[in-house]
Amino acid sequence: MDSSPAETFTASRWTQGNFWFPTKLVISPQRVSRVKGRFFGNNEESIAMSKIASVHISTGVFWAEIVIESSGGADPITSHGHRKRDAQRIRNLIETYQAQSR
Repeated sequence: MDSSPAETFTASRWTQGNFWFPTKLVISPQRVSRVKGRFFGNNEESIAMSKIASVHISTGVFWAEIVIESSGGADPITSHGHRKRDAQRIRNLIETYQAQSR
C-alpha cells in the first residue's frame, strides 16, 4: 500500500457556504474525505478509494465544483469553491491512487 501523505484542498472563503467554515477535501491513498466545519465540531463524509466510480469537475469563471461518485450507490461527495488547478490535482490523485491499488 502507498504511504503517501494525505493532501488537503480547501475551498475559497469567497464562495457560498464557505465563509466561516470552508469545506476541505482530504485525499489519501485509502480514501477521499469531505470535512465541513461547524461552530461545535465538524461533519465528515468519506468514500474508500476502491469504491470511487467517477470524478466530475464543473468549472466556472473562477471556481470549480467537484462531484465524487461512489460505486456503492451512496450519496456522492460534492464540494464547490475550489480553484480549477486544485480540482484537476484532486482528480489526478484519485486516478493515480486507484491505478496503484490495482
